[in-house]
Amino acid sequence: MNRSLKPPFFSTLTILFLAFVFPLFGQGNGDGNGGQAIPFSLAPYRIGERLTYNVAFSNFPDAAHVEVEVMSRGMHFGRESIQLRAHVETNGVINVALFAINNDYMTYIDPASGLPFRVEESARDAIKAADSVQDFNQPAGNEAIPPKQRGFPGTYDFLSAFYRARALPLAAGAFYDLSVRGQGVDYQAELKVVGRDTIRTNVGSFQTIVTEVKVSGSPLKNIRVYFTDDERHVPVLIRGRVRSGDLTAELAGSELVKQPEDVPRPAPAPIVVAPAPAPVPAAPAALSENLPFKVGEQLNYQVFIGTNNTPMGLASFQVRGHQRYFDKDGVFLSVTAQTTGAAAALFTARDQIDSYVDPQALLPFRTVLNLVEGRRRLNQTLTVNQDNGVANTDNGGRIEIPVGTHDYVSFFYILRTFNFATKKRNGVAVLVENKPKTLFVEALKRESIQLGSRSIPALALSITSDDPQPDKYQLRMWISDDRQRLPLRITCTTKLGPLRADLAILPTTPQ
Repeated sequence: MNRSLKPPFFSTLTILFLAFVFPLFGQGNGDGNGGQAIPFSLAPYRIGERLTYNVAFSNFPDAAHVEVEVMSRGMHFGRESIQLRAHVETNGVINVALFAINNDYMTYIDPASGLPFRVEESARDAIKAADSVQDFNQPAGNEAIPPKQRGFPGTYDFLSAFYRARALPLAAGAFYDLSVRGQGVDYQAELKVVGRDTIRTNVGSFQTIVTEVKVSGSPLKNIRVYFTDDERHVPVLIRGRVRSGDLTAELAGSELVKQPEDVPRPAPAPIVVAPAPAPVPAAPAALSENLPFKVGEQLNYQVFIGTNNTPMGLASFQVRGHQRYFDKDGVFLSVTAQTTGAAAALFTARDQIDSYVDPQALLPFRTVLNLVEGRRRLNQTLTVNQDNGVANTDNGGRIEIPVGTHDYVSFFYILRTFNFATKKRNGVAVLVENKPKTLFVEALKRESIQLGSRSIPALALSITSDDPQPDKYQLRMWISDDRQRLPLRITCTTKLGPLRADLAILPTTPQ
């Protein structure tokens, strides 16, 4: 696959993901009011609002994630504006095998109309990055309104269209025309309000306004967008179809990021001493510079069995975020893994483990397992009290553990922080199938390993256990011989034969 930043590559991805999550509509020509100007609501432009979406594609439930946020309102580039931000990133199998997207977008809009005047884009893939800036010179007066379009004039980019759509009245039976530009291409589409429905998502149930979107010249068909039936009109579910499968974007999170308060001005005489304001909880600090990874790092692996050079599985480790989770300052780590190709035909495995860990010790306080392995199913949530040495399950179970016990995911990251300068063996308590085990990590030797066409200096590690056969699985790991300590290769012995997981995409930004 060509992973470079050639224009056709990003044009396709923009249509496929941005146009899907940021619906292509922005200006109306009718809502049953005889072509009157469409009302414009500021409710969706609440400063600090941040929406997060999970994007599913075909059989991949975690294909991508998208964030959109209203950043600020003030003077930008010499004029009053509202600053909008979006981030689009592919995950797991999609990121490894199909599209490696890691894009940021910043749009500055007129607060009176929602029209953009400046759009900034930063697109990154596995090879390099490309930045671009586009100025939107909006026409004025009658020239702004095409002959067949009477309503809000002008052209929107994808991000400003997302918010302008929410600012529409979305009256029953109404339809709205649009003009949206992306990657140098102008799209014309129509949004029509077709009804109401109750939508259930992972973050709750919503009464919604159901709309249909038709986009000329787009590979995306059968688009339906479900907006909350309130003044904010939050899209909680978006569905569509391309030739290769179905696309779904579901609301995964909604929060209001607290903005800094204005500095109070002195009150006129007589001076009244006001009571001190309640303290505002401090925002989580950045991850320690001593850690060999940062928020956003994603490591993708291809899994091979025996001497076969065809990948039989894919796995992805990701540092997803650092904020307050379940009333604790935490770092959100996750791993997804699944069989592919011929292996999937023989044995279906789709596993996901989410781990919420302390940002200092990297000890988990919550672990969520969703495992599908053949006929085996396991859905379990563990709440861990590291101080008392107890892990409570979501079905009322209680597991006694040593203080300082890791789960599968946190072990992967804490291992990268060990000091291997000496021959000292590091022991780590890990919860394995609801039983605490001690794993021992020891440095073996420095050597170079071959990943694709690259020879990379590495440090070989052995990982053994406190079982009667401590090296039964011959678990070995090679980590990069630098500050990042990237796990480059993992090998072990299984009933199916030797198994090898190789890092598929090396990060290009040095830390």
